[in-house]
Amino acid sequence: MNDNITESVDVVVVGAGVTGLYAVHKLRGLGYRVRGFERGADVGGVWYWNRYPGARCDVESLDYSYSFDEELQQGWDWSEKYAAQPEIMRYLDHVADRFELRRDYTFDTSVLSAELDEEALRWTVRTDGGEVVSARFCVFAVGCLSSAHRPSIPGADTFAGDTYHTGEWPHAGVDFSGLRVGVIGTGSSGIQSIPLIAEQATELTVFQRSANYSIPAGNSPIDAATLRELKAGYAERRRLARLSGGGSPFMTHPRKTLDVSEAERRDAFEKRWELGGVLYSKTFPDQLVDLAANDEARDFWEEKVRARIGDPAVADLLVPTDHPIGTKRIVTDSDYYETFNQEHVRLVGLRENPIERMDERGVLLADGTHVALDAVVFATGFDAMTGSLDRVAIRGRGGRLLTDDWRAGPRTYLGLGTDGFPNLFNLTGPGSPCVLANVILCAEQHVDWLADCLGHLDEHGYAAIEASGRAVEDWVTECRERAAGTLMMSADSWYLGANIPGKPRVFMPFVGGFGVYGEIIAEVAASGYKGFDLLPG
Repeated sequence: MNDNITESVDVVVVGAGVTGLYAVHKLRGLGYRVRGFERGADVGGVWYWNRYPGARCDVESLDYSYSFDEELQQGWDWSEKYAAQPEIMRYLDHVADRFELRRDYTFDTSVLSAELDEEALRWTVRTDGGEVVSARFCVFAVGCLSSAHRPSIPGADTFAGDTYHTGEWPHAGVDFSGLRVGVIGTGSSGIQSIPLIAEQATELTVFQRSANYSIPAGNSPIDAATLRELKAGYAERRRLARLSGGGSPFMTHPRKTLDVSEAERRDAFEKRWELGGVLYSKTFPDQLVDLAANDEARDFWEEKVRARIGDPAVADLLVPTDHPIGTKRIVTDSDYYETFNQEHVRLVGLRENPIERMDERGVLLADGTHVALDAVVFATGFDAMTGSLDRVAIRGRGGRLLTDDWRAGPRTYLGLGTDGFPNLFNLTGPGSPCVLANVILCAEQHVDWLADCLGHLDEHGYAAIEASGRAVEDWVTECRERAAGTLMMSADSWYLGANIPGKPRVFMPFVGGFGVYGEIIAEVAASGYKGFDLLPG
């Protein structure tokens, strides 16, 4: 098909984040010739790009780490309950060094296209560096939160000050001392960065379109004795994590919200509040399916948060009223709400007073107010779940583009395969728990399944594996119906692509839970890969 091929391998892996790194390690260890490509200058994926002030994981450090190697697990010492970006990068650097993973990657290189040779059942992968690589298997590990989104604001290109996006932060850092700074967006990156930007800026104006629920991280250092104790219990910790809904070793309350007394209910919420972070949404098993149960969690949250904000009018803006708690990812913060008690910090509600345009001096609001600014931070998130794949021209059978196939929303079987695209795998993406769970354990779950699958093909003499059209349609229906049975559809979240103009409103992750999903894909493998067509050579 191609006479310009520069290299032939068994597997191409696109991406050097947590999923891509493990894929390269696992598949190389099984004897496959692997070639990796990464558009960044080094490993790290989302953590390589997201270096904004306050960037921190919302999964506990002990859990947000690989479990595949016991020496690695026991040998790395986390310094905090919730690791910050620099420490996570040091960890991923350590993993890459320990297993010599960089040798199989080409960095500063974007994959432009992947095209199927239907006769040979091989993929031709082209990069912006001019390489043309032939591979039997093509594995995308590009991440769900890797395509930064900047809103279209009239006049933005005329602004004379500096602009930044939290998802593309300068590696040298930014000093906002003495500056008038505007932050547009109060999702996770906005909520994490605003308190630290406020420490430097002379004036800080926060432009909020939608208020979000955030829980104090309750972050703290981990002393040596505590770390030894936690590591001694790692086996049980991991066992519980794999059974859980979110890939962390914390179970929901055994009874429903309204089946317990008010005292017991408040005690359960208090314990999750003290635990900190996203798991507050999983305090009780019915919180995300029963609005009355959700209201109990929301009322407790509001009581806690209003006590932290001095001005009731500001609190009114910061307390969400448009979606149940947990239907957008709960943010984990450090002193976010207290930041608005400072005199030099101002909050603008864009629903009541939208941005009309930008000019060279700042932002003009709909009511005629002009906000003078020296710098603007876009904390406006990502074209999530599919944005990174959309940058690559992936052509399957008959030259069909994956972007065309997914025009009405992602079509996958198990989040792993798509009909018409044999031997192509998209890991920890739409159709899987991905962003609703601990992504490192999601990565191990997917890569281990993939490795067993490739071994099965080789053992039985198959050239390729391809999801059937019926299996894809059934899985899309199952994911849709599971989501419809929850409160998740009631929020305009990036889970549904609602933050991107023109993107179809489809709930993209599998909402059934990490443990349940693991059982499903294991059963598919045990059955001889039902729902997939195994193609002879």
